[in-house]
Amino acid sequence: MASRGRRGGAPAREDEPRHEERAEQQAPASQGPVLPPPPPVDYGVFMQGLVQAMQTQAHTQAALQAQLEA
Repeated sequence: MASRGRRGGAPAREDEPRHEERAEQQAPASQGPVLPPPPPVDYGVFMQGLVQAMQTQAHTQAALQAQLEA
């Protein structure tokens, strides 16, 4: 019974580090293709769109509030 414990325990212990090593080796491979940098962002246009969306939301909310009060 002691030999069964050694056979059952030893391969499991040997396999665990191998799985970890394989995972470490695969991680750099998955990062291999380097993506190009994102295009530059025009923050002025972004802010204009954000302000417009906020104004539209405020207008819609005011209209809904007026309907509820009517």
